[in-house]
Amino acid sequence: MGRIAVTGATGQLGSRVAALLAERGVPQRLCVRDPARAPKTEGAEVVAADYADTAGFRDALAGVSTLFLVSGHEGPERMELHRSAVQAAAEAGVDRVVYTSFLGAAPLATFTFAREHAETERLIRESGLRLTALRNTLYADVAPHFVGPDGVLRGPSADGRLAWVARQDVARLAVECLLDDAHANQVYDVTGPEAIDLHETAALLSEVTGRKITYHAETLEEARASRAGAQEWEIDGWVGSYAAIATGEVSVTSHTVEHVTGRRPWTFAEFLAAEPEAWAHLK
Repeated sequence: MGRIAVTGATGQLGSRVAALLAERGVPQRLCVRDPARAPKTEGAEVVAADYADTAGFRDALAGVSTLFLVSGHEGPERMELHRSAVQAAAEAGVDRVVYTSFLGAAPLATFTFAREHAETERLIRESGLRLTALRNTLYADVAPHFVGPDGVLRGPSADGRLAWVARQDVARLAVECLLDDAHANQVYDVTGPEAIDLHETAALLSEVTGRKITYHAETLEEARASRAGAQEWEIDGWVGSYAAIATGEVSVTSHTVEHVTGRRPWTFAEFLAAEPEAWAHLK
């Protein structure tokens, strides 16, 4: 197996992947914008790299065969950054990319960022790189942050359902995909084991926090009005993520994590019990 490079190692997902690879004794290269913020990971080489700097990122990937490519921060410039990163990987001679995509990625997806993920998957394939796409659903870790100061979770999701997935379970899956070439040229739907609606989500958050948390199903018009003042691309993304729940585009419940790792992912309730720091701010 050739060298593995991990991007996003200063973030919530990449740092987990780096830690799990280190536990397995796997040499790795952490590509980060600020090396001073890189986690102290045994057996890891740290290099400065930025998606925006095609030549610099290409140099950082010299000798790398498999790249864990964490999608860039949401924003109007994200696709430009992804094009640069994919070009750098191809020019560096990387063989395979494990990319953090999104469930239901498609050119006409309701969720605007899912369209960008579809475009990035296409760019990777057309660049001659072998793709392993992890089409993750919404992270369980971010669900508590959807709750407003008044204890209300608002969004135009109607009574749609989704199987929240914990970042830790995605990280476990990513490590197996990085270490086994059999996952090349595969697209995986990545979810938790059970789909719940946002009323159930709010009830579970109420149970662990001891605070009344409820869900209000907004109309699309209400959703846009309640987020007025933000940039248009942000509003489109926020509203679109909830609307994708309503349409059923993220209602999938997959067995990918258990099939590949041998262990079932957490349910949303199990996640809340295992990682109380994720919702401590709600108490």
